[in-house]
Amino acid sequence: MTQTPQVPQAEQTEPRLSGVRNFRDVGGLPTGDGRTVRRGVLYRSGHLAKATAEDAAFLSSLGLHTVFDFRNDADVALDGHDIALDGVRHVNIPLTDPADGAEFWRMVRDGDLAQLRAALGDGKAALRMSSTYRVIMKTRTTEHSRVLHALAEDSVPALMHCAAGKDRAGLSVAVTLLALGVERDAIEEDYLASAAPHRRYRFRRSDDSPAALTPEVADLLSPLFDARREYLAAAFTTIEEEWGTVDAYLTRGLGFGPDRRERLRARMLDG
Repeated sequence: MTQTPQVPQAEQTEPRLSGVRNFRDVGGLPTGDGRTVRRGVLYRSGHLAKATAEDAAFLSSLGLHTVFDFRNDADVALDGHDIALDGVRHVNIPLTDPADGAEFWRMVRDGDLAQLRAALGDGKAALRMSSTYRVIMKTRTTEHSRVLHALAEDSVPALMHCAAGKDRAGLSVAVTLLALGVERDAIEEDYLASAAPHRRYRFRRSDDSPAALTPEVADLLSPLFDARREYLAAAFTTIEEEWGTVDAYLTRGLGFGPDRRERLRARMLDG
């Protein structure tokens, strides 16, 4: 007897976008005071450069105010500019590239096995990712402050994306959720959802023949495209080491005090 494969509920209910990876509504996550993030006010995804006409029609139907694009010039050179959505503000706020920029990605795309082993083997790839999460949290306070203040004022509904929608967008969403008072476990759950196979970034090597894409090459590259608990934990640890508490991080690190947080929560929370 043939069995019908069971599709996870998240996959059943999420919109199927042909040219946009890792799209989802962040709504529904619980806060520590019993409220939830309102649906339809914050979305996240990979880049919009390859969005189809049907994708664009769906995105336009969301009533977006702002798209926050956290890619840098190297990302745009690789994937292209976002499609334009009528009436939607596009704000580019480049954040640190999670894999050290254009030269690193050129090696990832074009390097031979020996180069990949030297750069990524023996846990180096995962360590690089955790290290970069720390750097983003420590050095990109101005950028994260800008996003929070924009959301508190006039920028919702908003869509946040980078290239894969996993690292830079993932951290920006996490910072927003911290400001909203969302529980850390729920933030982690949302972050880890980017690891699902149907959400992963479609990265291509210059030589994508079967001989080039061996299991060893796939294993070496995998940490760069995974959403791992240890990566997000590195970000939270950085907050604790640098500022002590989330409240101090938001207030002193981002200049986003209790009054601004209440304004943000009024705009983005139910209950």
